[in-house]
Amino acid sequence: MSSLPRHCVVVGAGRMGSALAAALREAGLNVTGPLARGLRCPHDADCVLLCVPDAEIGNAARHVTRGPLVGHVSGATTLEPLAPHESFSVHPLMTVPAAFRGASAAVAGSTDHALATAKALAEALGMKPVEIDDDDRAAYHAAASMASNYLVALEDAAERLLATTGASREMLVPLVRATVENWARDGAQALTGPIARGDEETVARQRAAIAERAPELLGLFDALTDSTRQLV
Repeated sequence: MSSLPRHCVVVGAGRMGSALAAALREAGLNVTGPLARGLRCPHDADCVLLCVPDAEIGNAARHVTRGPLVGHVSGATTLEPLAPHESFSVHPLMTVPAAFRGASAAVAGSTDHALATAKALAEALGMKPVEIDDDDRAAYHAAASMASNYLVALEDAAERLLATTGASREMLVPLVRATVENWARDGAQALTGPIARGDEETVARQRAAIAERAPELLGLFDALTDSTRQLV
């Protein structure tokens, strides 16, 4: 018997809720939503997927009548705010808007049935489900933030420094893409540059240039330099 729900209700009409509702519907599921918070779920729903901010998951769950499975899509949140419902979570490890197919999804379930449903929903979207225990959620989500959010912050810093030369970020894009592909293939062995070569004189000149042109980035540069030395 398939673990896919017969009728899935998506609650939360933000970017994630809208994207998931459309993708699940495209995958052939019977989907209602995305509903705005406060709207009543259909009586025949056997799955309610909450796509609301983390702080509102518990309150949204309390407004769901007991019966259907209740899930959320938060990366950092455990299943506790969904109690006493039979509950699950599916966190697409992908920025939104973007295609879900090919991405991984962190899944969890309070019962075998709930976990099987979480896995089935992920697979219906073309994602690879990976079980992440509640005790590991914060570390998992921190890793995701470092890999995605912090990368954007880092590239913004590089763009700001490069702008002092009169050049634009377009010239950095091929380098960034190649670096990510090399890391995906080789991990830490993809590291290149002056620190990997032991060229501390060049690192010192880089630091002096940042101190002169973008001193607000000096703390970030020093922290990353120390981390890269440890990696070497």
